[in-house]
Amino acid sequence: MSDPQNPFEAMMKQAHDMAKALNPALESFSPKGFEALWPTMPKEAMELMFGNTVNKDGLDAKTRLLITLAGLTMQGAQADTAVRQTVRHAIAAGARKQEIVETIGQMSVFAGIPAMTRALELAQEAMGETEEDKS
Repeated sequence: MSDPQNPFEAMMKQAHDMAKALNPALESFSPKGFEALWPTMPKEAMELMFGNTVNKDGLDAKTRLLITLAGLTMQGAQADTAVRQTVRHAIAAGARKQEIVETIGQMSVFAGIPAMTRALELAQEAMGETEEDKS
């Protein structure tokens, strides 16, 4: 928090101080750790809730999740947890890594390169890839 005049930083510091006062354990809270509490749904459950189980001629869960990933990329890939969870669910629903990368890449035309790059970084995290894995 380098600039005390920045209203956002002041608000975040105030929220942090308040959380620490209410519960000292919250001082080291990480939103990324919270993400681990939400497991990936089995493919069958996704098909039942989001797929073509109810609408036989509708989109399957994999396609719906790839569309969701495209939408999240279009929004600038700002919702880190939502992008990572959607990638995990898409893989569980049968999407290949190539399909995920192509879905995000296609959005570069509409959302721009920065949004695409951010979404790809988040997708790589979700798929367990790092730069070291590629070399």
